[in-house]
Amino acid sequence: MRKAHAYLLGGSLIVSSLFISQSCTKHTSSDTTLIGNWTRASDFDGNARGEAVSFVIGTSAYIATGYTDRDYFKDLWEYTLEKKYWSQKADMPATARYAAVSFTIGSKGYVGTGFDGVNNLGDFWEYDPATDTWTQKDDFKGSARYNAIGFAVGNNGYVSCGYDGNYLKDLWQFDPNAAAGSQWVQKASIGGTKRSAATVFVMNNIAYVVSGNNNGEILKDMWAYDPGSDSWTQKRPIYNYSDQTYDDLYGTSTTSLIARQNAVAFIMGSYAYLTTGENGSILSTTWRYNPADDTWLQKTAFEGTARTGAIAFSLSDRGFVITGRSGSLVMDNGYEFQPDAEVISGD
Repeated sequence: MRKAHAYLLGGSLIVSSLFISQSCTKHTSSDTTLIGNWTRASDFDGNARGEAVSFVIGTSAYIATGYTDRDYFKDLWEYTLEKKYWSQKADMPATARYAAVSFTIGSKGYVGTGFDGVNNLGDFWEYDPATDTWTQKDDFKGSARYNAIGFAVGNNGYVSCGYDGNYLKDLWQFDPNAAAGSQWVQKASIGGTKRSAATVFVMNNIAYVVSGNNNGEILKDMWAYDPGSDSWTQKRPIYNYSDQTYDDLYGTSTTSLIARQNAVAFIMGSYAYLTTGENGSILSTTWRYNPADDTWLQKTAFEGTARTGAIAFSLSDRGFVITGRSGSLVMDNGYEFQPDAEVISGD
């Protein structure tokens, strides 16, 4: 299987990192009450799947691609809060795949790269919801890859990191309005370590890249990219690292890990939320990130079946997590997070 490289050394490295974190733990508060409530959302109407992609255009969210242990997908589905169900749209006219990237620029969605079970992919496609049509754009100019990250800031998209037989850290900017053949330009590589299966979110025109995997090690770092200056800034480590109190509860046990791969993130208000994914085991822990002071606050754990390779999106300042996998089990259910609500079991 193509993910063997990601786990060969994982067990021993993860155990070591947990031992170091626990041995350095400072005095912490005994108040372990977590806030936030997960409620069931509309099930995905398409086939259950893992490692799909999602993007939001206006008031609609979209899911495309993904896989099971037998099937690969290239279908596209649309969801709105008003309809509360998923409608199938035009298939992507390309190879079915998973572990691709996606982002939104203006009124168009973009999907590219990924893995089709045999080949790493580098093609890129634009979706126009006004006409329900796909248009092929310039192929990605970096190496064909999967488990990369994709994000958009302003009128440009970006693809970074991933795996092409080696772990990667390069960054490429995409301009959909540039002349054919010149839509991709290389930018400054992410600082620090190469990585795949990282998580990315954008707030205030800054992209934040969290954790990921490099040669079996789950990374415990975070980087911020400013497209205006084409520069990266390392943020605080995401484990119990400092002598200050802000990180006392970061990763002090397996139920409080922030570092992970194949996680999802979504934005609500002034905060980003990170959940699901894996670090030695599949995680449900949920954390809120505050970019104003570069701190994390643990919230109520994801209440659905623990999963990795899910997708997430925000609509009208509401955050959703849908699909995903756990071993050979793939899922089509979805959950909405209410970050300031008390937990209500079974809702």
